[in-house]
Amino acid sequence: MKPIKLLGLALALSIAGVLQSQVMVSLNPGTPPQWGPAGYSDVRYYYLPDVEAYYDNQSSMFIYYSSGKWDSHSSLPDCYQNYDLYKGYKVVLSDYTGTTPYTHFYKHKKNFVKGYHHEIQKTVGSKPGRDRK
Repeated sequence: MKPIKLLGLALALSIAGVLQSQVMVSLNPGTPPQWGPAGYSDVRYYYLPDVEAYYDNQSSMFIYYSSGKWDSHSSLPDCYQNYDLYKGYKVVLSDYTGTTPYTHFYKHKKNFVKGYHHEIQKTVGSKPGRDRK
C-alpha cells in the first residue's frame, strides 16, 4: 500500500511541475536577442531593412520571402551569413499587433530603405564599439 501512495505522490509532483513550466512559458513569450534594440522587450517584431526581413521575438525566428512565399527560419538566408545584426538598424514595430507583419512589407520597404538608420541604437547586449552609429 505504501508504494502506491509514493507512486501517487510522485505522479502528482510530476504533473504539478509540468503545469508550472507551461505557465512559465506562456508568461514569458520571448526574450529579445542580444542584438535587439534595448528598451523594447515588450515588442514582438522588428523590421530589418538591410536584409528586408522581420524578426519575431515571440518565436525567435526570422521571417523573410523565399521560394515565392513568406516563411519563418531560425537564421537569415545564407547570402546574409556575414551580416552583423548588432550593427544593422532594427525598426521596432511597436504599433503592429498581428501575426503577419509582412502584409505591410511594401510600406516598410519604402519607408525604411536598405542602409536606413534614424538614431543611435543600443542593443540588449551592447558591447563597446558594436552599437549602431
